[in-house]
Amino acid sequence: QVQLVESGGGLVQPGGSLRLSCAASGRTFSSYVMAWFRQPPGKAREFVGASSTGGTTFYSDSVKGRFTISRDNAKNTVYLQMNRLKPEDTARYYCAATTRAGIYTSVTAYDYWGQGTQVTVSS
Repeated sequence: QVQLVESGGGLVQPGGSLRLSCAASGRTFSSYVMAWFRQPPGKAREFVGASSTGGTTFYSDSVKGRFTISRDNAKNTVYLQMNRLKPEDTARYYCAATTRAGIYTSVTAYDYWGQGTQVTVSS
């Protein structure tokens, strides 16, 4: 079992930056594939990016080149650095974890979820 707690959301102007954090409980954080998803208002939850246990990252086309995922296994934390934010990035952002090997873009592949943190991009 692992518990995930996101933080760092807020209101930011277009073109701005935010860094989200996801703190995980437990002593086996390094064995989890960690991912970020987001859910815009009135829409389905969508894949943003993920980090393998070895730190390899993969991103959706919509955020590639603007968002960066990193993980600090010593702190049991994964980060999502978001740069050049756009109004269409407005969503509730969720951290997710799985012990399955590989990187998955499907919601159903992840076993553990945080409560999410709201990101609003608006002038």
